[in-house]
Amino acid sequence: MQRALLAGLLVTLLQIAMALCAAQPELTLGQRYRGLVQHDSYWFMNIVTRGYGTTMPPVDHKVMEVSNVAFFPAYPLLAKAIAFLLRLNPFDALLVTAQLAAWGFWTYFFLFAERWQLRPALRWFGALAIVAHPAAFFLIAGYSESLFLMALAGFVYWSGAEGRAAKVLAGAHGFLMSATRIVGLVCAGYPVVRALFIHRWKSWRAYRPAVVLSFVAMLGAVAFFAWCQLRWGRWDLYMLTQKAGWAIQPDYLAVFRPANYHWFIPPLDNASLASQLTTSLAALLFVVIAVGELLTALRRNTGWSRRIGLYFCAFAIFAISVAGVASVQLESMLRYDLCVHALIVLALLHYLRQLRLPPVPVRALAMAAVALLSAAGLSLECWYVFNFTQGYWIA
Repeated sequence: MQRALLAGLLVTLLQIAMALCAAQPELTLGQRYRGLVQHDSYWFMNIVTRGYGTTMPPVDHKVMEVSNVAFFPAYPLLAKAIAFLLRLNPFDALLVTAQLAAWGFWTYFFLFAERWQLRPALRWFGALAIVAHPAAFFLIAGYSESLFLMALAGFVYWSGAEGRAAKVLAGAHGFLMSATRIVGLVCAGYPVVRALFIHRWKSWRAYRPAVVLSFVAMLGAVAFFAWCQLRWGRWDLYMLTQKAGWAIQPDYLAVFRPANYHWFIPPLDNASLASQLTTSLAALLFVVIAVGELLTALRRNTGWSRRIGLYFCAFAIFAISVAGVASVQLESMLRYDLCVHALIVLALLHYLRQLRLPPVPVRALAMAAVALLSAAGLSLECWYVFNFTQGYWIA
C-alpha cells in the first residue's frame, strides 16, 4: 500500500507540474495553478458557495445563478468540506479536491499493478498511456473526472477482495461513484456482471452478495434523485435541467448510428471535432478488443472473465456519454473518453500479464511505439492545457 501511495503521489505531482509548465509562461505559478479552474468548474463553485437552486421548470438557457441542478453533488460537497476543514476559498478547494482524488485514482492503479504482479516496466508504461491521453489534465483540473475515476477504481478494486471490510469499502466507493456522475448508476452493476461470468449460472446464493453491493453502489444517485423529489417535486430535475440549459436530447441508440462516427483529422484549435474523432477511435478500439479477446479465448484460457467487468464499465460510460451528447455534435467526448481510456488500459494490462515475455526486439519495438504515441499525446495535451488555462473551451 505504501509503495502504491508514493507512486500515485509522484504521478499526480508530475501531472500538476506538467500543467503548470504548459500554461501561459508570463503568468505567476499561482495564476497558472488557478487557471485550471475553468468552464464547468465555475458551476461547481456556484454550488459550493450557494447550494443548489432552480426555477420550476428550469430556465431554458445556461444561467448558474438561476438553475444549477445540472451537476451531481459529490464533487461540490466534498470541495465544500475541504474548504471548511483546510480553510480554503472555494476556488482552491475545487482544485485540491480534484487533485486528492487524482492521487486516489493513481494509488488504486498501482494497487491493481501489485495485485496482478505486473512487471515494473508494464506498470509505468501503463501509467504513461493514461497520462498521455490528451484530456488527462482534467484529472488535476477543477472537474469531477478524477473523483469519479477514483471512486470507480476503488469500487472495482474492493469488489474483488475478500472479507467484510472490503465489501464495506466497495460499497462506500460505489456510493460515491454514483453520487459523482449519473453513469455511475450503470457502473454499479460491475459486481453482478463479474459474478455472472465467474460463477457461471450457479445458485442465487452465489450472486446475492454482488446484487447487494450493486444496490448499495446505486444509492448515491438514488439519494440525489430522492432529494430533488422532496425539494422540488421532480426526481428527474437533473435531466430536465440538462435538457433545458444544455439542449441534451438523449438518444440511447446513438452508439449504433453510423452518422455519429467521423474520421477526418481535426485542426488543433477545434476540440469539438477532436471529440468526434475520439468517439470513432474509441468505437473502433472496442471492436478490436472484442475480436482479439474472442480469438485468443478460443485457443487458450486468458482469464477474460476477470476483465469483462472492466469492459462493461468502459462500454457503459462510452455508450451513455455518446447517447447524451450525440444531439450536440458529440461535444465533450474527448473528456468523457478519458474514463473509458483508463479502464481499457487497466484491462489490457491484466491481459498482458498472462503473456510470456516476448523476445527483446519485440519488447523494444513495443516500448518504442508506446513512447512515440505517448510523446504525441503529451504534446497535444500540453497544447490543450495552454488553451484551457486561457479560458478556451476544450471539452
